[in-house]
Amino acid sequence: MNHIQFIGVSPNDLIEKIKEQLIPAIKKELSEEFQPKQPTEYLTRSQVCEMLKIDLSTLHRWRKEGALKSYGIGNRVYFKRSEIDHLMNENEL
Repeated sequence: MNHIQFIGVSPNDLIEKIKEQLIPAIKKELSEEFQPKQPTEYLTRSQVCEMLKIDLSTLHRWRKEGALKSYGIGNRVYFKRSEIDHLMNENEL
């Protein structure tokens, strides 16, 4: 076990050193490690068709083929924007 002795250091000096050096380093490390999570944005079928410039029948076929994953909530069908963006970036020419 390590022991640290503070000889000739006043409590106020110690507090100031901690504020100046330790706290900014911890804040920087934590901000790099923990980024805020973006909320998932869901798009309707018509929004996806507009984004991809495709017909509704094409979107339906892609869903059936498994090219796009859809999420049903009640009677509605939604798509995750992040997955649509990934699909668009993956197929760029």
